[in-house]
Amino acid sequence: MSRRHAQLGFDFFDAAPAASDSSSPVASVSPAPAAVPPTPVSSVTQSLTQAVTQSVTTTVSQLFTQLFSPVLTPAFVPAPPKPMADDTRPSRGRTAVRARTAVLFSRLEDLGLRGVDALVLMRTRTVMVSLIGRTLRIHEGYAEAPESVLRAIVAFAIARNKTERTTAREAILAFDVERGPSVRRQEPARPGDVAVIAQLMEAHRELNAKWFASTLSVIPLRLSGRMATRLGHYDPGSRHIAPEIVMSRTHITRHGWREAMHTLLHEMVHQWQHETGQPVDHGTAFRQKAREVGIAPAAKRNVAPLERRRAGKAG
Repeated sequence: MSRRHAQLGFDFFDAAPAASDSSSPVASVSPAPAAVPPTPVSSVTQSLTQAVTQSVTTTVSQLFTQLFSPVLTPAFVPAPPKPMADDTRPSRGRTAVRARTAVLFSRLEDLGLRGVDALVLMRTRTVMVSLIGRTLRIHEGYAEAPESVLRAIVAFAIARNKTERTTAREAILAFDVERGPSVRRQEPARPGDVAVIAQLMEAHRELNAKWFASTLSVIPLRLSGRMATRLGHYDPGSRHIAPEIVMSRTHITRHGWREAMHTLLHEMVHQWQHETGQPVDHGTAFRQKAREVGIAPAAKRNVAPLERRRAGKAG
């Protein structure tokens, strides 16, 4: 029996009418009936058979009607659930994000946030908190952060000078959030890449020993042909992907090995920042360390003069 039938309360044992105690007594005294002429045995057997058949048929019909009429009657059949449209799931997701954003905005205002008109929760791997105009953008991993971290976010947003903002930034970054896996685009290897990468790995080992007392970790190095403006790049990785240094293949080919070593040392300073728990940027710590290792203390450098010198010699 299905659950629907159980709720309707049908019971097989109550289907047939029960005998009533108030009906005629089992034994009674009554005048003797008038004499009836005897009936042949064959006629009695036929009459009894017809009576029993009719009684059984009637009882089965009543049971069938009581048990299955609710199932066969359209009024008792529950309507099938309406299919859910595909666009309802994203709307629920957006509703949840809006609710979390509103709660976080309220908490930040209670902690002293002022001068901010809008709050946006985002999911990125690099930018944790940013203030653009009067819009505060926060990584969604901070939505349930403790009050001390939220106070640091408020301090970052309302900071009046660089010192206050730097202090707040350090407190924010000290709270580890899940940034999610990052997918790196793999490029097909080119002839000669293996030899160049082996030379870069050896150069990394020598520069590590000379300038960093061999304290830097041995990390992968690879070549990229997709760098249009950058000479190199240090990727700090995440919980799911190991750090790496990427060097521009065009840069090494066009500007020479000496310039490539300058770029490699630049990225190793970023590696030093990351492994010592400092922000990976081109701030004061980077510039100071860059001067110590003898490279340009800047985010960019001009390598065009080398190209012009080579072009002059070729002409």
